[in-house]
Amino acid sequence: MIRDLTDTSTTGISKTLVRLRNEVGALALGRVLTLVVVVEDTDAQNAIEVANQASRQHPCRIIVVIAGDRRGKNRLDAQIRLGGDAGASEIVVLRLYGALANHGPSVVVPLLLPDSPIVAWWPGEAPSDVAKDPIGAMAQRRITDVAEHRNPRLMLKKRAATYAPGDTDLAWTRITRWRGLLAAALDQPPYEPITGAVVSGAPDSPSSDLLAAWLSRRLRVPVHRVSTPRGSGIAAVRLERKSGPIDLVRPGDAVATLSQSGQPDRRISLPRRELPECLADELRRLDPDDAYEDALLHGLVALQPVRLTAAAAAKAGKAPDPAESRRLAARLSRDESAQEASAMITAAAPPEHAETADVRAATVRKLAGKRTPREKQAAKDRKKAVKTGAASGGAARTAGTRKAAARKSSAASTSSTRTAATKVTAKKTSTPRKSGAGPTATGSSPARTTTARKTTARKTTARKTSARTSTATKAATTEAGT
Repeated sequence: MIRDLTDTSTTGISKTLVRLRNEVGALALGRVLTLVVVVEDTDAQNAIEVANQASRQHPCRIIVVIAGDRRGKNRLDAQIRLGGDAGASEIVVLRLYGALANHGPSVVVPLLLPDSPIVAWWPGEAPSDVAKDPIGAMAQRRITDVAEHRNPRLMLKKRAATYAPGDTDLAWTRITRWRGLLAAALDQPPYEPITGAVVSGAPDSPSSDLLAAWLSRRLRVPVHRVSTPRGSGIAAVRLERKSGPIDLVRPGDAVATLSQSGQPDRRISLPRRELPECLADELRRLDPDDAYEDALLHGLVALQPVRLTAAAAAKAGKAPDPAESRRLAARLSRDESAQEASAMITAAAPPEHAETADVRAATVRKLAGKRTPREKQAAKDRKKAVKTGAASGGAARTAGTRKAAARKSSAASTSSTRTAATKVTAKKTSTPRKSGAGPTATGSSPARTTTARKTTARKTTARKTSARTSTATKAATTEAGT
């Protein structure tokens, strides 16, 4: 819900807030702070959207102060947003005209949440001394962004000269992930002291200067700045040590590579932080930021001037090469894709119980591309299974060959038996009787006697053939069974 109020007063705004809260049922009592946004009219809509997104993590009342034309008569226009148009907050947009534009605190004070912290934010150009600004003086935290100024480095020096506890800058918030990754890299072996550092960043990036200042204060070593093209932000950080450098390089806008001796190269998600995320991060704490104070007041003055470009420093071996890092990131991406694809097929079930040292050793071998004991055992099992299958197939083929040979032997024996019987019969049939033989004892004729003998010989031959065939068949069956 959006309600516009023209030529109104702070009393009318407060009454309208109470009435709308009763109508819409907005949970105004759950607000944890008041965020006062001081912005120009041209940047007001973008600042409201950013504050609205940040308020989803920190429900608050957002008061947007816009200074209008100071030459007209005094007038106060307001816009109230509740419900879906305000996210997890309630937004009050104030437009001040005439001499009233110079008295913003007088309009803001009646609309502050009672007994809640106050945070002031300047999305664009801020006063030189925000702690002495009328709105900044009433706030516990004052958030600026020197990257929005025409000369970020000059404004960063002014912030150092006018610093007061509670001041912070979004240029410092943008390097939170860089600081965390570098600190985590130093926790990995080998544990050696850092002898020097190089920060590669754009000349219009105050975050690069703050990161170099922070490293100088924390490591107590000389830190050199290397210039990259404008608009590129922070490109790389190198930490020198005896065994080899630690290189954290972001060749693009989202993915960085981390390389160090004794550890495998890694791809790390390191996207540029968006404005709503940075603002929400600063709203998490209301106490002074000691690390920012140390880097701003003592680290910047110790930085050496920029003398080399990133290309010249990479050619001289003093800074990481972004092109080499880009190729490394592409290779690591391909390797990770291949490992994930093979792991989905060949990964064995994890053991139920494992010692921490064994798990770490296995992780190191896996990252180094070596096979773990489980993978080696799985490969042996597969080879053994293949050999067993081959042996079983060979035995089956041997048994089949023996059966075929037995059948051939049986057929050959039967054929030879029949041939032999035929020859014996033919021989007996062709043998002539002796001349002068008389009649038989039974008185039969010689022709009948010859016919009877032939019949007896055929029967005897048939019985012998049958016996031999049966014997050959039994032998073949016994051999096949064996």
